[in-house]
Amino acid sequence: MDLKTFTQLPFYIKLACVLFSLFAIGCLVILGKEILSPLLFSCLFSILLLPLARFFELKMRLPRSAASMIAVVLFLSIVGLIIYVIGSQIADLLRDWPAFQAQISRSMYNFRGWVSEHFHITRRKQLNVVNTATSKVTAPDAAAVGTTLLSLSSMILFLVFTFIYTFFFLLYRKLIMKFLESVFLEENKAKVHEIIEQVQMIIRKYITGLLIEMAIVAIAVSVTLSILGVKYAILLGLITGIFNLIPYFGIFSSMVLSATVTLGTSQDSTVVIYVLIAFVITHLVDSNIVLPLVVGSKVRINALVTILGVVIGEMFWGVSGMFLSIPVIAVLKIIFDRVESLHPWGIILGDEEKKQNKLARRLTTRKKKVQTAEE
Repeated sequence: MDLKTFTQLPFYIKLACVLFSLFAIGCLVILGKEILSPLLFSCLFSILLLPLARFFELKMRLPRSAASMIAVVLFLSIVGLIIYVIGSQIADLLRDWPAFQAQISRSMYNFRGWVSEHFHITRRKQLNVVNTATSKVTAPDAAAVGTTLLSLSSMILFLVFTFIYTFFFLLYRKLIMKFLESVFLEENKAKVHEIIEQVQMIIRKYITGLLIEMAIVAIAVSVTLSILGVKYAILLGLITGIFNLIPYFGIFSSMVLSATVTLGTSQDSTVVIYVLIAFVITHLVDSNIVLPLVVGSKVRINALVTILGVVIGEMFWGVSGMFLSIPVIAVLKIIFDRVESLHPWGIILGDEEKKQNKLARRLTTRKKKVQTAEE
């Protein structure tokens, strides 16, 4: 059945076909998580490392395999350094775990007293709600420790396969490009090549901007928490920078984590309030100043689609789906904008209102300049 015949079908048949296709794709995505997730991450990493691999290949006259391997090893070294710093900080936190547990218990006891005094809720009623959460945070059982170790081993395997796939993507990039072009008809090859080049350029700029933003946020939070006298400020800053890659949800999660660590390590409970204020200010500055300047308009996606994408990504693939949701939506928007039949979907994904407002302001400014020159 060709596209013309499909468009002539009744609406309910077309709707059923679309819903069935979406359901099938969703099932395949969920079932193929273990394979597709590292593949998508490695695809993004290979796009990011492509200029570096080309530099070693063209400027240093290295074979493609060696150039690809060096690029991957350099990137792996940076990731390994970050993991080492975070791991050493977590090891220090685990050594202080008994003191952390005692401090959390004292803080919770004082907080229950304050609630009982001001809201007339007895300590016994509060214990039913608070003690469960406190015990889970401060006294993890053997099952939780086992689950954590299993998650760490799974994460290590995930990283290993991701970097292996990244190497092969860089090594066979021309073969993959020829395959993608040969799948489509001859008259569509030029458009396919344009879409692939556009996707590479925008995704590379977007990931680079996000990494710069992550570094700025991590340094700002680490310095701010150090000034406030918070212990493990570097650890909390690095975690905040990484979590900030998840729009909206990441900064909230890191704020809760930082407030908990501050409550368990600081003798002055009022420092927690300053930490919360610092995170709110950091989020406002990042969203309104850092993000537009660093990332800019490389991926123009509206906020509603961003939130929905993060939620759906978490439902499908968990944390990795939250990280991948925005790059995947960006790729889909690039494709939708360049395929005429899918153009309406590109409109709903984008943030065209801001683009039109900027264009209107630019035209107004140009018109005023022309009028001033004529006068």
